[in-house]
Amino acid sequence: AWCPLSPAGAQTTQLLVQPPWTPAVLWDLVTLTCQGSGTAGDTTWYKDGQRWGQQGPDRVVVTMSGTYECDRPGTGRSFPVRVVNDRLVLQVPARALLEGDTVTLRCRR
Repeated sequence: AWCPLSPAGAQTTQLLVQPPWTPAVLWDLVTLTCQGSGTAGDTTWYKDGQRWGQQGPDRVVVTMSGTYECDRPGTGRSFPVRVVNDRLVLQVPARALLEGDTVTLRCRR
Protein backbone atom coordinates (compact mmCIF):
# COMPACT_ATOMS: atom_id res chain seq x y z
CA ALA A 1 0.00 0.00 0.00
CA TRP A 2 1.17 3.52 -0.80
CA CYS A 3 1.38 5.60 2.38
CA PRO A 4 3.17 8.92 1.88
CA LEU A 5 4.89 10.48 4.84
CA SER A 6 3.96 13.81 6.33
CA PRO A 7 6.68 16.48 6.64
CA ALA A 8 7.27 15.37 10.23
CA GLY A 9 7.92 11.81 9.01
CA ALA A 10 4.81 10.20 10.50
CA GLN A 11 2.40 8.16 8.41
CA THR A 12 -0.90 9.83 7.59
CA THR A 13 -4.31 8.48 6.65
CA GLN A 14 -4.85 8.59 2.88
CA LEU A 15 -8.24 8.70 1.15
CA LEU A 16 -7.85 7.38 -2.39
CA VAL A 17 -10.48 7.97 -5.07
CA GLN A 18 -11.26 5.74 -8.04
CA PRO A 19 -11.46 6.83 -10.85
CA PRO A 20 -8.48 9.01 -9.86
CA TRP A 21 -9.84 12.48 -10.78
CA THR A 22 -10.91 15.43 -8.66
CA PRO A 23 -13.50 16.54 -8.08
CA ALA A 24 -14.97 13.06 -8.34
CA VAL A 25 -18.31 12.89 -10.15
CA LEU A 26 -21.13 10.74 -8.83
CA TRP A 27 -22.02 9.36 -12.26
CA ASP A 28 -18.54 7.72 -12.51
CA LEU A 29 -19.39 5.14 -9.80
CA VAL A 30 -16.89 6.55 -7.30
CA THR A 31 -15.07 4.23 -4.89
CA LEU A 32 -13.21 5.64 -1.88
CA THR A 33 -10.49 3.64 -0.13
CA CYS A 34 -9.09 4.59 3.27
CA GLN A 35 -5.46 3.64 3.93
CA GLY A 36 -3.72 3.95 7.27
CA SER A 37 -2.63 1.97 10.30
CA GLY A 38 -4.88 -0.51 12.07
CA THR A 39 -7.39 -2.91 10.56
CA ALA A 40 -10.05 -2.16 7.97
CA GLY A 41 -12.79 -2.52 10.60
CA ASP A 42 -11.29 0.45 12.46
CA THR A 43 -12.19 2.95 9.69
CA THR A 44 -14.53 5.80 10.64
CA TRP A 45 -16.17 7.66 7.74
CA TYR A 46 -17.35 11.28 7.63
CA LYS A 47 -19.63 12.99 5.12
CA ASP A 48 -19.91 16.79 5.12
CA GLY A 49 -18.12 16.93 8.49
CA GLN A 50 -20.53 14.54 10.24
CA ARG A 51 -19.86 10.94 11.23
CA TRP A 52 -21.29 8.78 8.45
CA GLY A 53 -22.48 5.33 9.51
CA GLN A 54 -20.62 3.11 11.93
CA GLN A 55 -16.99 2.04 12.01
CA GLY A 56 -16.53 -0.33 9.16
CA PRO A 57 -14.85 -1.24 5.92
CA ASP A 58 -11.89 0.58 4.39
CA ARG A 59 -13.66 0.85 1.00
CA VAL A 60 -17.04 2.39 0.12
CA VAL A 61 -18.94 3.09 -3.09
CA VAL A 62 -20.35 6.62 -2.97
CA THR A 63 -24.03 7.13 -3.82
CA MET A 64 -24.48 10.78 -2.69
CA SER A 65 -22.60 13.98 -3.48
CA GLY A 66 -20.72 15.59 -0.61
CA THR A 67 -17.32 15.95 1.03
CA TYR A 68 -15.89 12.71 2.44
CA GLU A 69 -13.14 11.98 4.95
CA CYS A 70 -11.99 8.88 6.78
CA ASP A 71 -10.20 8.32 10.08
CA ARG A 72 -7.91 5.48 11.13
CA PRO A 73 -6.56 5.01 14.68
CA GLY A 74 -2.92 6.04 14.91
CA THR A 75 -2.80 8.05 11.67
CA GLY A 76 -5.81 10.35 12.10
CA ARG A 77 -8.24 11.89 9.66
CA SER A 78 -7.61 12.09 5.92
CA PHE A 79 -7.74 15.14 3.71
CA PRO A 80 -11.27 15.60 2.28
CA VAL A 81 -12.45 14.31 -1.10
CA ARG A 82 -15.31 16.14 -2.81
CA VAL A 83 -17.87 14.19 -4.86
CA VAL A 84 -20.19 16.26 -7.05
CA ASN A 85 -23.23 15.53 -9.19
CA ASP A 86 -22.80 18.46 -11.55
CA ARG A 87 -23.71 18.23 -15.24
CA LEU A 88 -20.45 19.92 -16.28
CA VAL A 89 -17.18 19.54 -14.38
CA LEU A 90 -13.50 20.36 -14.92
CA GLN A 91 -11.30 17.64 -13.39
CA VAL A 92 -7.61 17.31 -12.55
CA PRO A 93 -5.72 14.13 -11.60
CA ALA A 94 -6.28 13.11 -7.97
CA ARG A 95 -2.61 12.97 -7.06
CA ALA A 96 0.00 15.29 -5.63
CA LEU A 97 1.15 17.84 -8.20
CA LEU A 98 4.38 19.80 -8.12
CA GLU A 99 5.30 23.04 -9.82
CA GLY A 100 6.47 22.27 -13.33
CA ASP A 101 4.40 19.07 -13.70
CA THR A 102 2.41 18.65 -16.89
CA VAL A 103 -1.26 18.41 -15.96
CA THR A 104 -4.08 16.93 -18.01
CA LEU A 105 -7.45 18.60 -17.46
CA ARG A 106 -10.73 16.88 -18.30
CA CYS A 107 -13.94 18.72 -19.13
CA ARG A 108 -16.82 16.30 -18.52
CA ARG A 109 -20.51 16.56 -19.20
